[in-house]
Amino acid sequence: MNAHDQYTPGPPTGVQIRKSDALTWELVVVRELRHPPEKVWLAITDPEHLREWAPFDADKSLATAGASVKLTTVNAPQPHITETRIMRADAPHFLEYMWGANPMRWELEPIPGGTRLTLSTAINKNFISMGAAGWHVCFDILASFLYGTPVGRLVGTDTMKFAGWQRLNEEYAHQFGVEARKLPPRPPSQQKS
Repeated sequence: MNAHDQYTPGPPTGVQIRKSDALTWELVVVRELRHPPEKVWLAITDPEHLREWAPFDADKSLATAGASVKLTTVNAPQPHITETRIMRADAPHFLEYMWGANPMRWELEPIPGGTRLTLSTAINKNFISMGAAGWHVCFDILASFLYGTPVGRLVGTDTMKFAGWQRLNEEYAHQFGVEARKLPPRPPSQQKS
């Protein structure tokens, strides 16, 4: 039995949505972690740490404002590489960059015993429950990694096959009053034998 088999996500909490316009909404994911902001900052900016939990790989650190960084989506149905410029990096409190067309704003607030991590990003209304479920799983895996008990990255199409993600997708859809969207099955020519 591997760490993925032992991992079960908790209930759908810590995620909010805010309507921006008809199609684009803002997804806000909040998690309290029992680690200082400096440790969490490293986990969200260092390429080796990102490979443990994030849905993308970075070719260099995200910790320097003005730096150009390539972000490569992991386990996506099609390869997707985005070149971005780090718009703001105030260690260890605030990080902002674009991932494709989506702004990614990370806030790290010191709290007694740790850090409140908040991610705010734009998301298409049709993918709200999927995005909420995906970031929920990523944040769970980030927390395990920070505790020194790594589960291993679970992102992209691998996540969508995971029963815990499927449950969260349904529960977040119900919570937000949207339809739980699922990706269509792959055509037979693209399925693995």
